[in-house]
Amino acid sequence: MSYAERALRTLSAGNRTLLRAQDETTLLHDMCRVIVELGGYRMAWVGFAEHDESRTIRPVAHHGVEEGFLGLAHFSWADGDSPDARGPTAKAIRTGQPVVIQDLQHIPEIQLPIALAESYKRGYAALVAFPLVIDGTVIGNLTIFAAEADAFDECECKLLAEMADDLAFGIAMLRMRERHRAAEETIRHMAFYDALTDLPNRSSLGETLATEIAQAQQENQSMAVLLLKIGRFQEISDTLGYQEGDHLIAEMAARLRQIAGPNKSVARVGEDEFAIIMPRSSAEAAMRVAHHAMREACDPVDFAGLAMDPHAHIGISLFPGHGNTPEALLRRAKIAAVQARRTACKYTLYKGTEDRESTRRLELMSELRSAIDQNELLLYCQPKVSIRSGEICGAEALVRWQHPQHGMIATGEFIALAEHAGLIMPLTRWVLEAAFRQSYAWYEKGIKRPLSVNLSAQDLRDPRLIDRISGLFATWALPPELVQFELTESALMEDPAGALETLDRLKELGVELFIDDFGIGYSSLSYLQKLPVDSLKIDHSFVTSMLTNSGSAVIVHSTVELGHNLGLGVVAEGVESEALWNRLQELGCDTAQGHFVGRPIPTAQFDDWEAQSPWSHPTPGGGAALH
Repeated sequence: MSYAERALRTLSAGNRTLLRAQDETTLLHDMCRVIVELGGYRMAWVGFAEHDESRTIRPVAHHGVEEGFLGLAHFSWADGDSPDARGPTAKAIRTGQPVVIQDLQHIPEIQLPIALAESYKRGYAALVAFPLVIDGTVIGNLTIFAAEADAFDECECKLLAEMADDLAFGIAMLRMRERHRAAEETIRHMAFYDALTDLPNRSSLGETLATEIAQAQQENQSMAVLLLKIGRFQEISDTLGYQEGDHLIAEMAARLRQIAGPNKSVARVGEDEFAIIMPRSSAEAAMRVAHHAMREACDPVDFAGLAMDPHAHIGISLFPGHGNTPEALLRRAKIAAVQARRTACKYTLYKGTEDRESTRRLELMSELRSAIDQNELLLYCQPKVSIRSGEICGAEALVRWQHPQHGMIATGEFIALAEHAGLIMPLTRWVLEAAFRQSYAWYEKGIKRPLSVNLSAQDLRDPRLIDRISGLFATWALPPELVQFELTESALMEDPAGALETLDRLKELGVELFIDDFGIGYSSLSYLQKLPVDSLKIDHSFVTSMLTNSGSAVIVHSTVELGHNLGLGVVAEGVESEALWNRLQELGCDTAQGHFVGRPIPTAQFDDWEAQSPWSHPTPGGGAALH
């Protein structure tokens, strides 16, 4: 058999190997094997050209009489005069061209690398090294040894070079296939796993839960679903930033993984929600895990030295008692989590009697978020009137929610919903933007009517609050005296030092500041003296009862005197009757706010209301026009 026929047979066998190859490693080893066993060559090996500092050639497959040949020396394709660099394989990789040595035994050892210097001991008489080229780049080599000198004539080399090209093509196709497989796996992983925690997401949990329900039905077993909700996630994200919010989620995920162990599935099923599936579990077992989770997983989380309680709570639903579908069990576990907020231990079993109301609350929370995002809330204003002059001296901005199905939602109810859903800061942002727009509309018409906005305790902890307000002043070019801010006494007392710093920064903007609901926050006189505020607002509970309750009367009288002694204005909330107005006038109170003065009305109607109100034509002494 001629050398050309041998090469042709090897090429044919190599092509069959390429067609059957399923992975790169198997392809390389099988190709070396057919070269030796079917082609009759002495040895064949494949190496990959590394791009490390030494430019190593890394052997990855071989077959035939190797006998330690590949371990004799460090193979390198680097330039230079070192023995490694003089080898034919190194030259083939460097140049991208085949290199043939027809008689290894008659070449001086000094011209060969160490590995080839004693090649005759292994029966190597000739060799050819082919570069493996993919998209114009040499990735490695296919080197073949023959037992006969002058074995690789031009025809044989041409056929073997074609086989080397086919091998490079096969490697490229397998790598492309692997990239496609990896991409598909990545897409599948992204579809069913949470990117931040790498936990199964809601879709994945739904499939797992469906499987566990079917298994439980077959085995006549019960199972439990625990849903943990992080109460302070939105607050932490808004206050400290989204990175810290992600840190909270990642930390809670790690803790829950450890608590759940190998027999329970943990998933992230919402922005601030995790679920744990407990197969073959009773209510008692679920309560034990919930208790353990509240004790271990809900410890404070460290944020750059600041430890904050995640305020988590857990709801539990059971199969089959609370549902037999994934959707029902997850929904009722979520309802139970809302119910758990009102318990001392912060975890509870689902209570079906509250299903309708809890469902409504959950729906409203979701719809409130949408209403804020879609600018579907309404801005109302309640007038403030100077008791001395009887003139309108400002208004308080109030937010209202006209629900498309449920009508006007009570303010207290949707404010509580906002607190539970972590929406206080987004709600404040909406009110700020709406108030600035309204103030600008009045200012453009020549109306200089101060509009006050309420800030919560959460708002005071927002590091971006001052920048946001400064940005609004810059956007609308409003004089600072046209926007005021009201902060409740109780909010100031949550963090007196932090609140003082925020008030100082607000005051630097030139705005007026009011302490709202004064009298119920138990602030000390020394603290009050430090605050850069302009007015006190007496809480309505004292004002409305001051004519029938001597204690309330004393508080109102004392607050008016205290405010004036400190150089502050005093506003009375809850002025519901003319008798209250007259008494406040006798006490020297400065401003009145309440239904007697005017109810909250949509801002679009404020100008018409003012034109028709008795306060548009005040009489000397203030309020005489009402008699």
